[in-house]
Amino acid sequence: MLDLLAGFIGELRAAGLPISTVEAIDAATALTHTGLGDREAVRASLCATLVKSSRHLEAFGTAFDVYFGLRAPESEAEADAAREAEEAALLAALGMAAGGEGDPALLGEALVAALLSGDRALLAALARRAVRALGGIEPGRPLGAAYYLYRVLRRLDAEGVRGRLRDAVAGERDGLARRLAQEALEERFEEFRRTLETEIRRLLVADRGAAAVARALRRPLVDEADLTTATASELAEMEAALYPLARRLAVRLSRRRRGGSERLDVRRTMRAALSSGGVPVDPRFRRPHRSKPDLVLLCDVSGSVATFARFTLQLVYALAAQFTRVQAFAFVDALDEVTGYFGPGADFATAVRRLGDQARVVFFDGHSDYGRAFGRFAADHLDRLGPRTTVIVTGDARTNFRDPNLAALDLIARRSRALFWLNPERRGAWDTGDSVLGAYRSLCDGVYEVRTLRQLAAFVEQVALPVTRPVRRHT
Repeated sequence: MLDLLAGFIGELRAAGLPISTVEAIDAATALTHTGLGDREAVRASLCATLVKSSRHLEAFGTAFDVYFGLRAPESEAEADAAREAEEAALLAALGMAAGGEGDPALLGEALVAALLSGDRALLAALARRAVRALGGIEPGRPLGAAYYLYRVLRRLDAEGVRGRLRDAVAGERDGLARRLAQEALEERFEEFRRTLETEIRRLLVADRGAAAVARALRRPLVDEADLTTATASELAEMEAALYPLARRLAVRLSRRRRGGSERLDVRRTMRAALSSGGVPVDPRFRRPHRSKPDLVLLCDVSGSVATFARFTLQLVYALAAQFTRVQAFAFVDALDEVTGYFGPGADFATAVRRLGDQARVVFFDGHSDYGRAFGRFAADHLDRLGPRTTVIVTGDARTNFRDPNLAALDLIARRSRALFWLNPERRGAWDTGDSVLGAYRSLCDGVYEVRTLRQLAAFVEQVALPVTRPVRRHT
């Protein structure tokens, strides 16, 4: 059991869950007080000791199913015999002839009848039968669970089955009753699909081992997903996670800003010492003044970096209270201020659409021209900068072989407190092709690879906490 638990915790760590040694010990201790035959109790115990965020529940559930829910029984032959007997009895109840349980059409008929009746035991038996008869799972084949699931559903004609279910309740006159019946049937079908997936994973675990299957099923956590290559569903998950992330970050920043070491106030201490004969028995302290910084964003919104710029704007504006002022400028080969699009109370999706439709960010051909954008900012908006202003440039520094205009960026850097560059490209791609990040880097206080929400949040946290002395530039 300890080896199984160690493998499970190792998989959770590989998936990105922060699990300490103490928490692993707590999980093992919890299992000593849990009936190991009760799967849900084991799940609850491990979840309570190992999961610290709702964002980690999906990764935990996948790993738990692989390590604790899908392992082959000790006596596989006896389990198979019992399962075969159970399935034969249940399928006979549907009137299916012997040997017909491998026919996709007959299995589809049986599935429709089982879904209409709502018999969960029968649906589970049908799922096991369909996987064995239609999945085509062969030992050692390097195919994933998603392929086998697709194959089973296609051979069962899943869309045809769902259509027949809709037809079965179409005659219901009461609109509400019809809708509720349709939703109930759809929920049963989804439960059947999950049962298929569970059975496929169980067979794969028996063939390849839990570690290999868990590795194949592993997905990055939402705050570790790559912003530049994320799918539409992953971007939607990131969008949902962004504001809770911003709230947690804002609380942490507020606490750290209120804290900090106090310095001895010699003048007030000596004045108070007059009442005690010159002995400083009551030292007085002075809190350092921590003013909020101004923030100016220069965001490349062209091509693949547009998604990254959008999330940068969204996170910064969600944390607007942590800055004295936030000013945003977007550019492709022209520069336009977009601060007003993202004001208080603005719907962010609407603001992004307005930026695309109304902002004048294209001048010539719609390809990035950093030099021209920096030149326009230096010519028209230099008065926005001051000794408390932090400037953040977001983009890949790919100039399409145009003049990088280093003089303009140097002027921006000298007029501001600090200048940072966030690049969503991997470090290995920097300074390749038309990238001139190396030339810009010498003018920046820091250049960071930021590809995930976690990296973005960590950087914003650093910027939102002002330093007590000017940032030292490095080359």
